[in-house]
Amino acid sequence: MQQTKLATESSVLQAAGTALSRGLNVRHIRFMALGSAIGTGLFYGSASAIQKAGPAVLLAYIIGGAAVFMVMRALGEMAVRHPVSGSFGQYASKYLGPFAGFVTGWTYVFEMAIVAIADVTAFSIYMGFWFPQVDRWIWVLAIILFLGAMNLLSVRVFGELEFWFSLIKVVAIIAMIVGGAAIIVFGFQTGDGGGVAPGLGNLVNHGGLFPNGFEGLLAAFAVVMFAFGGIETIGITAGEATNPKKVIPQAVNTVPVRVLLFYVLTLGVLMSIFPWNEIGSSGSPFVQIFDGLGIPAAPHILNAVVITAALSAINSDIFGAGRILFGLAQQGHAPKSFSKISRHGVPWMTVVMMGGILLVGVVLNAVIPEDVFVLIASIATFATVWVWVMILASHVAMKREIKRKGLPASEFGSPLWPFASILTMAFMAMVIVILGVFEDTRIALYVGGTWLVLLFVAYKLWVRGGGLRRAELVDETAQMPMVKAR
Repeated sequence: MQQTKLATESSVLQAAGTALSRGLNVRHIRFMALGSAIGTGLFYGSASAIQKAGPAVLLAYIIGGAAVFMVMRALGEMAVRHPVSGSFGQYASKYLGPFAGFVTGWTYVFEMAIVAIADVTAFSIYMGFWFPQVDRWIWVLAIILFLGAMNLLSVRVFGELEFWFSLIKVVAIIAMIVGGAAIIVFGFQTGDGGGVAPGLGNLVNHGGLFPNGFEGLLAAFAVVMFAFGGIETIGITAGEATNPKKVIPQAVNTVPVRVLLFYVLTLGVLMSIFPWNEIGSSGSPFVQIFDGLGIPAAPHILNAVVITAALSAINSDIFGAGRILFGLAQQGHAPKSFSKISRHGVPWMTVVMMGGILLVGVVLNAVIPEDVFVLIASIATFATVWVWVMILASHVAMKREIKRKGLPASEFGSPLWPFASILTMAFMAMVIVILGVFEDTRIALYVGGTWLVLLFVAYKLWVRGGGLRRAELVDETAQMPMVKAR
């Protein structure tokens, strides 16, 4: 049985020695999947989401997590069927047309650039907690050079870094949950709860489960979906995984557990200890948990954790944007220089470009006020949701082609097809509408709309001949020797 092939220029490029190195094993990708759910969106965005929705934010994370799981299953099915570099950008090109691939790929790069700028700035602020006498720009420059150098070495180095970063974050979250549960069960005095005894009653004793009404629940989705942004990076790893048909399904299927553990359970514990309207008002709620256990070094422990989270986020941003740019260059949708591969099998030009973007972002952040989080989150949410919609649309088109041509069924099929996919696309459309309804997130539609117009113009001007014709996906695993995964 002949598998569908995707002919981009990748087969030619591989013959010329420009193939990506397959150095990510099961351990790397499994912890990348775990770590992708823990970052700025949890440590800081969660407080903003709680203030908007109250305890109902738990429902928002469950609904949003279910939608993201369906996106990841759709992406997982395509990634297992076509484990190529560039991932969903190339899938959009094949199944929706070259322009769709162009827009999807560049919008993801745009998303990663915005988030990376925020993460780099956050890292400098975190370091300022320990070294207030050192100018922030020094830390920013140092981390850009360090992570850039690490990403240039080999994809295995990236995988090792992400493994340890993610391990620290996962252990910290579990410690927070266990510590919070101990406060609830044993009634430790937190000192920050305003005299309110910890317990599950706090979820309903301060205005009910929906203190800000259904409108508050809707408003929280802008921040909630931002928190899940970047999880699609798992699909990008298919082009560099030693055994994508095994590790991608394993990583994707952990999404529900991650959502329940890292968000629902963690925030449920938080709001059981402290009244929801006080969370984030007197420092980080995670510091409050450690303080409640009588740990004097709580601020330093948390600072180490959030620094690790920022490093992990920046690391993933550079990796994800770089690999998508590599795929775009293979299709003729980005400068050919982005398809150049180092002797270590790394697309070095894409890493250099992301470093340049981060340097520009440092200058821009110098004039942006500190309360810019909601703005950044809403713009990133628009870009993220757009990419997710294109992933779902590509998946729908692929399923139709499989049925129309009588092709073999996928090894990792998406569940509840087609009902769940249609419902998920409707939910994503609702999130876009929500961004426009609320004043503090409305600018995301203006920025997003302008970005799409610019992409349309760029495509017409610079992608010659209207772009490549719809190409056939090449299973890159057939082009490279396989390495046994751990």
